[in-house]
Amino acid sequence: MAVDLGTFGIWQPASLLDVHRAAEAERLGYGTVWIGGSPPADLGLAEELLDATSTITVATGIVNIWQADPHTVASSYHRIAEKHAGRFLLGVGIGHPEATRQYQKPYDTVVNYLDRLDDEGVPVEDRALAALGPRMLRLAAERTAGAHPYLTTPAHTRRAREIMGPRALVAPEHKVVLDTDVERARTVGRQAIGDSYLQLTNYATNVRRLGYSDADLAAGGSDQLIDALVLHGDTATVARKLGEHVTAGADHVCVQVLGDDRWDGYRSLATALTSD
Repeated sequence: MAVDLGTFGIWQPASLLDVHRAAEAERLGYGTVWIGGSPPADLGLAEELLDATSTITVATGIVNIWQADPHTVASSYHRIAEKHAGRFLLGVGIGHPEATRQYQKPYDTVVNYLDRLDDEGVPVEDRALAALGPRMLRLAAERTAGAHPYLTTPAHTRRAREIMGPRALVAPEHKVVLDTDVERARTVGRQAIGDSYLQLTNYATNVRRLGYSDADLAAGGSDQLIDALVLHGDTATVARKLGEHVTAGADHVCVQVLGDDRWDGYRSLATALTSD
């Protein structure tokens, strides 16, 4: 792929990102800043973060294709690529049926959107696709640089690599809580995903594919499921567990630190993730 993401990056909602955070992530040695949520089609924040830094890559995780007109997205991509060649990855995705009234034929809709990006000259190697299931993972490998799976585990990463082959990008996101108090960490994890993400069809279906049951999805998520989806422990333990994605076949891991001290977490993880 054309864009160098590095091995580890930070993933945060757009509301928690600014030029100072991006510059700090660059100083800490992270390869990429992922703009979470559904960034608007003008890609203004991505451009601001790139303007304020010199080496770090910026990626969208992800532009929602129901909300962002492909012509506008493509024009924004070209504006950014002209200024910051090789430093921007356009992540796009279909979102969730619960969040989009017009949600229908998701696979065909994604294909049509990628066709429009082709027509507008957005290079395959500069875009990625949010993908969880086998069909969408194969599409990501065929029509983009690769996949950006969200709310997954190393087991999913291994499966994605098998499906997508050796050359496609696999860049999973993983949430972490830097806390050695297990119950406190699980509480943070449940608050983050239990009453929101685990209730969404796409994520619930993917969790079941990984071998979890309806009982694991109930009541905010079982301890086993929360521990798998939200890593916790001291810095060394969390860094080791994040590295399991790389062992499983990931090219890049998007780290989403949760909690009030998330930026302190990124600072301490930076050393641990590069210590080898």
